[in-house]
Amino acid sequence: MDEFATRIEALEHQWMRSWVQRDRNQMKSLAARDFIFLLGSKSPAILDRASWLEAATTRFRCNGYRFDEVYVRRHGSIAVFATRMTLDATMGSDEWSGETWLMDLWQKSKVRHKWRIVERTISRPDTDIKMPDAIRSMQLWR
Repeated sequence: MDEFATRIEALEHQWMRSWVQRDRNQMKSLAARDFIFLLGSKSPAILDRASWLEAATTRFRCNGYRFDEVYVRRHGSIAVFATRMTLDATMGSDEWSGETWLMDLWQKSKVRHKWRIVERTISRPDTDIKMPDAIRSMQLWR
């Protein structure tokens, strides 16, 4: 793995550890102002940055994760990170663990030249009909 890919993967682990630790400040510092979380499913759902930060520190809890083979690609000031991930998580009182496909977009800021996560897409191979409504229920703008 080259130095760039190693840097992006390190940021991914930092992001995931901050979710596990429910460290809102760390997640906020890594997330771009226009960050979105997208659940790719039969009925997709999104969260904006404020909704994600609230959900990830309260109702949508990550207890552990493991990345499979990692794919990193740079497109100028944009980086793509993709992997199959095993996630140990809960959505409220419901178990939300298992295999997922994860794709994140990172963008290097023009002023401070720091990488920030712009978009996270998680796709699950199953068709859990409760998950899109659970994600929508966390939207702060509703």
